[in-house]
Amino acid sequence: MKILTILGARPQFIKAAALSKEFILTKASKNKLIETIVHTGQHYDYEMSEQLFEELDIPKPSYNLEIGGGTHGENTGRMIEKVEKVIVAEAPDFVLVYGDTDSTLAGALAASKLKIPILHVESGLRSFNRKQPEEINRVITDHLSDICFAPTTQACINLKNEGISPRRIIKTDDVMADTSRIFGEKSNNYLNFLKDLNLIKNKYILATIHRPENTNDLIQLKNIINCLAFISKAKNNSLKIDLPIIMPIHPRTKSIIEKISELKILCNELKIIKPVSYLKMVCLEKNAKIIITDSGGIQKEAFLHNTPCVTVRRETEWVELIKSGWNTLANPSSSKELIGSIEKQLNFNIYQTKENFYGNGYASSTIVKKIQEFKNE
Repeated sequence: MKILTILGARPQFIKAAALSKEFILTKASKNKLIETIVHTGQHYDYEMSEQLFEELDIPKPSYNLEIGGGTHGENTGRMIEKVEKVIVAEAPDFVLVYGDTDSTLAGALAASKLKIPILHVESGLRSFNRKQPEEINRVITDHLSDICFAPTTQACINLKNEGISPRRIIKTDDVMADTSRIFGEKSNNYLNFLKDLNLIKNKYILATIHRPENTNDLIQLKNIINCLAFISKAKNNSLKIDLPIIMPIHPRTKSIIEKISELKILCNELKIIKPVSYLKMVCLEKNAKIIITDSGGIQKEAFLHNTPCVTVRRETEWVELIKSGWNTLANPSSSKELIGSIEKQLNFNIYQTKENFYGNGYASSTIVKKIQEFKNE
């Protein structure tokens, strides 16, 4: 059986690292699954794509469509056109997509027009904010998919509430728990990276800000950076927090900050570094006191690595993390709320009983078995 996997963004490469290994293991079986990877080029920066394939030992893509840098509509349209040509050439039994990016939607739309069964990994997540492009992508993809691989019980409920047949919904646990199991220990080899940055375990804050709703809104972005700068000034702020803030900077965020002198001055209070490899990022996540982020995936990685999180957004698709207290939302427009949330998470008790929301790290094995069963029906 042939599977055509569509990837385009860093989080998808990371998830594929676990599942692609399981596909390779089937090659010795009677019902083997042969994967062909298509890289749309949505993330075209080396640190955000090619380096991951090398570091995580992911099979190199057979196709690189080199699409990136345009608007959502431009990118999605060009991706559909090129992905369709690849599907026609490869004639796969399934098209597999991950998550909620433009690449996800393009792959699902192209496959649906050609009547190729669609497999959606990380299905059923909802922020219930239709202003987010990711929400539109994930909802449409779920309704097009033949199998919705849902990572959590809540994701299954969301799908059923939207009228998707229970026969199409399969709870698998979360492939990110797989990558945490596989690569979490390997990240310990990068502890010298912390020393190079003059960081001490549990004595620094990790921050990542990249979402367009935060970076494109200058008032919001200034408020976020101003709050981070305030927190980092231990001798001058009322919280008396003596923790450096390290911020691997996203290319989008960097380009905006460099154009605004006020933001550049504020960033002098932070330890700004270039984007880092996945394993170095895991090392930073595991050893931080808390994480401040607007990323979807890092919220979950924080939990998997036992690090409290502040999410600089008004809503999140990972609702179970909010209910458990491991994550808390902070309005990016409110300095009082953001600083208060940071203070709250700095005092979070990481030794309390922790519920297992995402499984034990073997979701990929379940997904492979269900794909094989689907074909045999």
